Amino acid sequence: ELLFPARCLGCDQQLPLGWQLPIFCPSCLDEISLIRSPLCPNCGLPLNSGLDHFCGDCLKKTFAFDLARAAVAYQGPITPLILSLKFGGQLTGLSTMAHLASASAGFADLSEPDLILPVPLHPQRLRERGFNQALVLGRSCFPARRKKIHAGLLIRKRATPPQTQLSGKERRKNLTQAFSITQPDMIRGKTILVIDDVFTTGSTVDECAKVLRRAGAKRIEVFTLARAIE
Repeated sequence: ELLFPARCLGCDQQLPLGWQLPIFCPSCLDEISLIRSPLCPNCGLPLNSGLDHFCGDCLKKTFAFDLARAAVAYQGPITPLILSLKFGGQLTGLSTMAHLASASAGFADLSEPDLILPVPLHPQRLRERGFNQALVLGRSCFPARRKKIHAGLLIRKRATPPQTQLSGKERRKNLTQAFSITQPDMIRGKTILVIDDVFTTGSTVDECAKVLRRAGAKRIEVFTLARAIE
């Protein structure tokens, strides 16, 4: 700590000796919003008031997954933290991300999975980036269940343009038939947990859930570190 003192992952301010997780200064920590009730019991969208109830999207359409939960809102210092992992290869925040995940209310809502599957990258994107952020997040957030994490069962068979600049309709079309299962027998009758970094419209994890459902998965749940709040 004397040679390499902890610095806030949000503003780079030096933190006092002995600072514990999460590695954010008090000011940045105040900007982080843990997701808790009231929320949509299906997709996990946080709601403004009242008891847990279905959001407008879940009343209009049916997702292929059974439940989705996220740890924090995709805003404040969380946004650059995830982007630095995803596009900059900065792994220093993984322990903090895992701490936020385990401290979230949604973490406790998850069933015990038979298999944990990270949302895959296309091989071309994987070569460019060097690693799959969903896989490293899964290993960090579920260290006691590492043996259940299988990176090769769910694959992305078609390269697709990045989702970030697309509308909801374009996102869904962009991902049509983008994923497949390599060993359907391992999926049949199992409870599956799908892991990703950010839940935006849900298009990506929903497409993954569709192929898992067709392969015979009994239950499909989704956990993401962050959730975009419109």
